Amino acid sequence: MAQNVINFINMKTKIFLSLYLLAGLAIHYQASGQCEIKNRIYPDGSMMFYMEPVNFYWTEAKSLKGGIVTDKESFYLALRPIPFPDKPEGKKLKSDLVLSLSDGIEYQLQHFDTRYLEGDSIMEILFLIGEDALDKVRMFEVINAKIDMKGEEGIRTYVFKLHKSALREELECFSKKAEENKK
Repeated sequence: MAQNVINFINMKTKIFLSLYLLAGLAIHYQASGQCEIKNRIYPDGSMMFYMEPVNFYWTEAKSLKGGIVTDKESFYLALRPIPFPDKPEGKKLKSDLVLSLSDGIEYQLQHFDTRYLEGDSIMEILFLIGEDALDKVRMFEVINAKIDMKGEEGIRTYVFKLHKSALREELECFSKKAEENKK
């Protein structure tokens, strides 16, 4: 009887340790996958570093993906709103972005560029993150982003329902990578 109890406890311990190790590997894999920095050379010769865009907002009618992009000198917020206007109208979108953070303050990010990617199937708007806002994005979650889509629609507000801390996490990844490269 005592031997059966010991065998049962040993089996439970082995199962627990196995699950614990699997969970640890899954967390490690997920954390390292989120910090995978890619690069792209644009037609103008500039090289930008980025991570796969994350979903910030999604409904059947509209969605917003994006993330941090850098040229190693400045940081930009790249946003991919859906739906988006055709190229001639989209190129006219030059308004600054209003980004609300969890500190209760709205920050204005300067429009930098509007690009159409992958055969014009994706519109990406880049906004320069100024030094004052950069420090705050590193500390606080994003609440919403307001993009002036012009025309009849006007300002489109995306309330970040998903991945509110993604920008902060991406900036941390870029900082860690920069530190690693200094060594």
